[in-house]
Amino acid sequence: MPSISRRDFLHDSAALAAALAGAGMLGEPAEAAEAKPRKGDANDQLHVAVIGVHGRGQDHIAGIAGKHNCLVTTICDVDEAVVGPAMQRAEREQGKIPRYEQDIRKLLDDKTIDIVTIATPNHWHALATIWAMQAGKDVYVEKPVSHNVSEGRRVVEAARKYKRICQAGTQSRSNDGIRAAVDFLQAGKLGKIKMARGLCYKPRPSIGKTTGDQPIPPTVNYDLWLGPAPMKPLHRKRLHYDWHWVWDYGNGDLGNQGIHQMDVARWALGKNELARSALSVGGRFGYIDDGETANTQICVFDYGDSELIFEVRGLHTEPFRRARIGNVFHCQDGYLVCGDEDEGGGAAFTLDGKKIQSFGKGGDHFGNFVKAVRSRKAEELNADILEGHLSSALCHLGNISYRLGQVQPFSKNARAFGDDKEAYETLARMEEHLKENKVPLDQAPYRVGRRLTVDVKAEAFVDDKEADALLTREYRKGFAVPQKI
Repeated sequence: MPSISRRDFLHDSAALAAALAGAGMLGEPAEAAEAKPRKGDANDQLHVAVIGVHGRGQDHIAGIAGKHNCLVTTICDVDEAVVGPAMQRAEREQGKIPRYEQDIRKLLDDKTIDIVTIATPNHWHALATIWAMQAGKDVYVEKPVSHNVSEGRRVVEAARKYKRICQAGTQSRSNDGIRAAVDFLQAGKLGKIKMARGLCYKPRPSIGKTTGDQPIPPTVNYDLWLGPAPMKPLHRKRLHYDWHWVWDYGNGDLGNQGIHQMDVARWALGKNELARSALSVGGRFGYIDDGETANTQICVFDYGDSELIFEVRGLHTEPFRRARIGNVFHCQDGYLVCGDEDEGGGAAFTLDGKKIQSFGKGGDHFGNFVKAVRSRKAEELNADILEGHLSSALCHLGNISYRLGQVQPFSKNARAFGDDKEAYETLARMEEHLKENKVPLDQAPYRVGRRLTVDVKAEAFVDDKEADALLTREYRKGFAVPQKI
């Protein structure tokens, strides 16, 4: 659906606002509205604000507008040009048109709003979530729930302090088939899990190479778009989406798509803390562009009694064990694959590849969230914010290792993984993958990350101040994630 112009949007918004106000659909002004009692009964309508609607936010509208007795009353986005389709979708889903706010801070003062859902760029996730909970809202926040490890922990602390219901947007937690597959693994049906593997084999083309500062679209409030990030000129062709591959705003595909598979891997392993160590290798291969994050990456996480290996491939690749985006659990008596399209939630196999059991799919992540909002029981959430924080933090650990690494040539003499045979097998497959994509390994060195030892209780590194510095960031005045809740 095409975007509407700034002039048309402002004209239509004024007309809509006047019509809605005349019909009594906008409710009281925020400054005059009194706090409503918490709506626990299914017959009580919950009012929702959706923040960020250019991409995933559209799915938020589809998942919650007119469903579970929820009404999207407010759409918030810093870009006026992307709001029209969101308004139209909300009207289709619920029969009523929301109002529009460009500045998140204005909608948070509205006491008629019960729920805020957040689908902004990653660098805004934690601050928007904390602000919303401080304003008395319950929150559904997209993955990753943080841009760095420290702010993720602050979000968890805020949810507990303000007694808010906060769901992470890792919707695999509500997938019936994946839930059944995890139960199957944890019941020991395939014996002990020796290694959990996450796969993000998702082709990503070049985002292009610019030669200087790029113009900011006139419909965008760039100061608000940047929020917690540094004030820097735009140095990529597209403001939207391509921020995923720039460190100031995104976390690469490890923290974009990969966070889903990272979460399933940690969940199945039953690990409720960070790994003891993290090591990542990789690079950005196949093109030279304005992207900074790796498009090809291996992360190895040591949990002592088990291991988690994660693979990112942004160039064309064949599936591994019939999965491109998913998980493979290597167990004592077989293996289990989650996420391939043919099997829905996944399937379990014997060691020689004979299928034992298939798992279906289905589930409603938004519905699970709304149920917990009404009951006020965080334990009913399938993806409580703590789960989102721990899985997001693993992605951040992998990226910190990668960023602190040294560039070196591909060599059989490199011993980055010590005596870890599974890691070397994964590296060998990565090298073959690059060769298949015509990447000359003798001219394309890769980055070998720093092996990081983790203090899992403190969520910090052991004797590594340089790595510790990347657990947080410098924030712009007025947009700082608090260091203490």
